[in-house]
Amino acid sequence: MKYIVTAILFFAVVTLTAQVKLEGVVKDTVGKPLELANVIAINQETKKLDAYAITNDKGRYKLNLKENSSYKISISFIGFTTLDEIISTKETDIDRNFSLKGDNTLDEVELTYEMPVTIKGDTIVYNADSFKSGTERKLEDVLKKMPGVEIDDDGNIEIEGKKVSKVMVEGKEFFDGDSKLATKNIPSNAVDKVQVLKNYAEVGQLSSVTNNQDNIAINIKLKEGKNKFWFGDVTAGGGFAPDSELYLAQPKLFYYSPKYSINFIGDINNIGEIAFTRRDYFNFTGGFRAPSRGSGTTLNLGDNGIGFLLSQNNRAKEINTKFGAANFSYAPKKTLDISGFAIFSSARTELQENNSVQYTNADLGIPDENTESATSQKSDLGMLKLSAKYKPNANNQLDYDILGRLSKESQDQNFFSSVIGNINQLENSKPFSINQNLNYYYTLNEKNIFALEVQHLLKDEDPFYNAILEDEMNYEGTANSLGLLDGGQQGYNITQEKRVKSNQLDAKLDYWYVINQKSDINFTVGSMFSNQQFDSDIFQFFNDTDYFYNPTPTINDGIDSNDVNYTFNDTYLGVHYRFKTGIFTFTPGISAHTYSTKNEQLGSEYKDNFVRILPDFNTRIQLKKSEQIIFNYRMQNQFTDVTNLAKGLVLNNYNSIFSGNPELENALTHNLNLSYFSFNLFNYTNVFANINYSNAIDRIRTSGQFEPGSVVRVSSPFNSNFADESVTASGRFQRSFGKFRATLRGSFNYNKFNQFINNRRSVNENYTQNYRAELRTNFREAPNFEIKYNYRIQDNDQGENRTKFYTHAPTLGFDALIFKTLTFKTDYTYTNFKDEDRTINNYQFWDASLSYRKNRDSKWEFELKASNLLDTKSQNSSSSSDISVRATEYFIQPRFTTFRVRYNL
Repeated sequence: MKYIVTAILFFAVVTLTAQVKLEGVVKDTVGKPLELANVIAINQETKKLDAYAITNDKGRYKLNLKENSSYKISISFIGFTTLDEIISTKETDIDRNFSLKGDNTLDEVELTYEMPVTIKGDTIVYNADSFKSGTERKLEDVLKKMPGVEIDDDGNIEIEGKKVSKVMVEGKEFFDGDSKLATKNIPSNAVDKVQVLKNYAEVGQLSSVTNNQDNIAINIKLKEGKNKFWFGDVTAGGGFAPDSELYLAQPKLFYYSPKYSINFIGDINNIGEIAFTRRDYFNFTGGFRAPSRGSGTTLNLGDNGIGFLLSQNNRAKEINTKFGAANFSYAPKKTLDISGFAIFSSARTELQENNSVQYTNADLGIPDENTESATSQKSDLGMLKLSAKYKPNANNQLDYDILGRLSKESQDQNFFSSVIGNINQLENSKPFSINQNLNYYYTLNEKNIFALEVQHLLKDEDPFYNAILEDEMNYEGTANSLGLLDGGQQGYNITQEKRVKSNQLDAKLDYWYVINQKSDINFTVGSMFSNQQFDSDIFQFFNDTDYFYNPTPTINDGIDSNDVNYTFNDTYLGVHYRFKTGIFTFTPGISAHTYSTKNEQLGSEYKDNFVRILPDFNTRIQLKKSEQIIFNYRMQNQFTDVTNLAKGLVLNNYNSIFSGNPELENALTHNLNLSYFSFNLFNYTNVFANINYSNAIDRIRTSGQFEPGSVVRVSSPFNSNFADESVTASGRFQRSFGKFRATLRGSFNYNKFNQFINNRRSVNENYTQNYRAELRTNFREAPNFEIKYNYRIQDNDQGENRTKFYTHAPTLGFDALIFKTLTFKTDYTYTNFKDEDRTINNYQFWDASLSYRKNRDSKWEFELKASNLLDTKSQNSSSSSDISVRATEYFIQPRFTTFRVRYNL
C-alpha cells in the first residue's frame, strides 16, 4: 500500500512539473475586460483539446500546457469574432493578452472544437464527452469529474456546495427529480450535455418574487439518436460464495421523445447491491412540500414504524433485494403534462451485531451492558404517484398530485444481554399513507401575483411488538412494575398492539405586490389542521395456550392502555417585504399565529389556546455572480405528536418503557444560519462554509427511572426549563491544478441538552468532528486515481461518563482503460477504530473489477468483479443516544466473485 501511494504521488509530481503556464487578459477593442469568454488550446500534433479556460470578472484566463508543443489558441465570446492564434511553448511560462473585435451579425459563436464548459446567464453547460476517459458507466462517473460538481456518500448531487433539488432528462422530471436514482442508473454513454440551472424556480410565475438562489436543478441532454428510441442496458450475472450461490439481474431501460418518456429500472440480487434503501424510501418526498413550511410552525406527526436496524454502508451478513421502478411522462398537448411513477422495493436481510453500551451516570447503579444479536428483517415497500400540470397560458397554472405509500415490514431479533439475559423481539407493521397536493398560480398582471397551495395527508400506522424474556429473575422488578406478570410461565411473553391514525390539512394563499424591479411585498394567510388518534394495549401471553392476561401496572397510576384523540389547529397571517440595494437583498418578515390544541384521554380534556408572533429575516450578499453570503434567522414553534401526549404505558424496546405527558406544551426555538458560497471557473476553486446555531426554550426532553441494577428504563417527556443548544459547522475547499483536483472538508457538531435520570439532572454534551482530505485526477487517456483520508472524532460527555472514539480511514481508488478494451477498477480502504486507551478493531476492504468491451460502441461487455477480497469478517462504528454511548461491531458478507454480462441497447 505504501509503495503504491508513493508511486502515484511521484507520477503526479512528474506530470505537474512537465507543464508551462499560458495566462493573460481577454479584452474588447476599447480595452474593456470580457468576463466569461471561452479560451481553448488545441494541440497541433494530436488535434485534441489539451486545456480550456473561462475568463474571470477581470478578463483573466490561465491554461496549463505541455512543454515544447505547438497549440492553436481559440478565443470566443458572443457578439465578437473568434480569434485564433498559433503559440509554441518552450520551458518557461508565457504571458499573452488578446483583443476581440465586435461582430454584431453573429447570433452565436461557432467553434471547431466544443468547449467543455460554457456559461449562459444562470445556466452552466458541461459537455459530457470532455470529461470521459472510457471507464465511465453511469451518470455519477461523469458528474464527479466536472468542476464544481460533487456526489456525496448518499448519492446526492452537490453543485457549488448546494444540493441539487431536481434532476430532469430532456426537460422531463426523472422520478420526481430524485438525484440518486438518476446518478446510479442513467448510462453515461447516452449523456451529451449536463445543464446546471441555477436560481431554478419550480413555478416560472414566482421566479421574480421568490428567492431562488439556493435552488439548483440539472437537465440531462441526450446524445443525438438517444431521444427517439429505447436505450439503456441489461446486466445479468452470477457467482459463488461460501454456502450460497450468487445471482443478479439489472435491466435499466429508457425512452424519450418530445411527447412522452418511459423509464424502467429493475434490480434483483443477493450480493448486497441495494438500489433503493429504506432510508431512500422514507426520505423520498415525491416532490411534496407542506404549504405551512416556512410559516414558523413545525408539527411533528411522528414516525411510528418499527425500530429497524440499518445495514451499515449497504453491508450486512446477508442481503437479498428486489427492486422495480417505472416512471412516465406524457404531454397530450402543449398546455397539459401528465406524469407518474411506481416504485417497489423488497429486501431480506440478516444482521449480526455485538454492542458495548455505556450508560449515563454509572454512579446511579446503571451497569454497562454488552449485547449480542442476530436479526432477520423483511421489508416490502411500495409507492405510486400521479401528477398533472395544466398551463393554458403564461398567467395560469394548475397542479395536482397524489402519492400513495404502502409497506409491510417485520423484524425478528434474538438478543443476549449481559444484564437481562436472552430476549427474542418480534416487530411488524403494515402502514399506509395518501398525500394529495393542489396548487393554483395566477398572475393578474405584472404587479399582482396570487398562489393557492393545499395539501392533505392521511396516514395509518399499526406497529406490533412482542418480547419474550427467558431469564425471569433479571426482569422481575420490571415485571412487577408492569403489573405483577405471571412468573409461572417459561419466561415473560409480552405483547403490545398500537394504532396511530393521522389526518392533516394544510392550506395557504399568497399574494405578491410588485412595487418595482427591486422590491415587492408578500401577504400570506394560511391554516394547518391536524387530528391524530392513538390506541395501544399491553398483554402477557401464556405458554401453550391462547389465553392472555391484561396486567394493571403498579406504576404510572395503573394506566397501561391508550385511547387518545388529539386535535391541533394553527391559523396564521404573515407579511414579508423584499428589497434589493446594490449587492444586498433583504427580506424581513413576521407572522401572527392563533394556536389551538386539545387532547382527550382517560375521561379528561386538555386544552391550550394562545397567540404568538414569530419573526424571520433573510439577507443575501451577492459579491459576484458565483460568490454570495447568506444569513437566515427564524423563530419557530415546535409541536409534538400524539404519542408523546398519551399517558398509558408503551413498550419501545425490551429495556425501554415509555409514558406520555398530556400536559406537554410547545417548544420555541431560535435558529441562526450563516453560509458562504464561492465558485471560480478561472482557477477552479470551490469554497463552501456554513455555521448553524439553534437555541431551544421549553424543548421536550425525557425524565427516566432505571430499575436498581438494571438497564430497563421507564421514561416520560417534560418541557425542560433549561435551555438546549446545538452548533453545526461545516466547510469545504476545492481546487483544481490541471488534471488534479484537491479537496479538503470538515464538519463539527456540538449538542448540549438536559434531562433527568433517577431524579438527578444530567447535562449531556456531544461533540463530533469529521475531516476528509482528497486528491483526484481526471486524465483523458492516462490511468486515474483517487486518494482519500477520513478522520473522525466522537466525544461524548454524558453525566458522569466521558467517552472518545477515533476513526482513521485512508482510501485508494484506481481506474484505467487498458488497450482501449479493458477497464480495470479497484478501491481499497483501511480503517482503524479505537478509543482513548486501545485499538478496538482494524479492518480492510478491497474491491476490484475487470471488464472487457471491444470498443466504446460495442453492444456487449463482460465483467469479472470481486468484493471483499481480503475476506474481512466485521467492521465497527460508534453512536450516542440521550442515555448511552454505543460501540458496535457488525458482521458482513464474506469474500465473493461474480461474473457479469452487460448488453447495451
